[in-house]
Amino acid sequence: MLPVTPAPLAGLLGIDHIGLTVPDIDQAVTFFVEVLGARTLYESGPFRAEDNWMAVNLGVDPRAVIPRLVMLRIGRGPALELFEYEHRTTDPAQELAERHPPSQSAVGGSHLAFHVEDIDAGVETLREHQLIVLGEVKRVTEGPSAELAWVHFLAPWGQQLELVGYPHGVTAQATDEPVAGGPGAARDEPSIDRDGALDRDPA
Repeated sequence: MLPVTPAPLAGLLGIDHIGLTVPDIDQAVTFFVEVLGARTLYESGPFRAEDNWMAVNLGVDPRAVIPRLVMLRIGRGPALELFEYEHRTTDPAQELAERHPPSQSAVGGSHLAFHVEDIDAGVETLREHQLIVLGEVKRVTEGPSAELAWVHFLAPWGQQLELVGYPHGVTAQATDEPVAGGPGAARDEPSIDRDGALDRDPA
C-alpha cells in the first residue's frame, strides 16, 4: 500500500508577516520609513528569559535578548517584523558574521521584493537616497515572466532587496491576478504593547 500524503495545512489564509533580523533596528526603521514609506503598526520589547525559553521557542542562544521588536506595514503587502538581537558571544569573528546578512547563494539567503508603479522612478529615488543599486533595470520580454521589470538594491546594512514592476501584468499571472495584501489588514492601527502582552511571544 502506498503511503498516504497528508493534506496541506487547513485554513491557511496567506502570508501574515515577514520577520527580519537587523543589526541596528533604529537604522532599519528609519530606512524603511524614509525610503519605502513604511508605517509603524506597533512595537514591543524587551524580550529575555532566565530559562531555556529563547532556545525552545526561537531556536537561538538561550541567553539571547531582543531589546526591541517593531512591526511595520509597507503599502498593501504583508507586515514586516524587525528584530535586533543583543549578541553575547565572546568570539569577535562570530559576532561580525552574525551582524551581516547571508549571501544570496547561501542557505537562508533571502530578499524582499517591493512592487512599484514606476520602476524607473523608483530607482531614481533609491539613488537620491545614495543606496547601492545592483545594475540597471532588467526587462523580461518573453517566457512566463514576460512584462516583468526588476532590479536589486542594498539596504544600508547589506540586506538585498528588490523593486519589481509589471504595469501590464506578467504572462504567468494572466489568469490568476495576484492581490497585494493578506491577513492582518484589519489590524493596521499603530499601537504600542504597553501592558506587556507580547512579552513571551516575540514571533
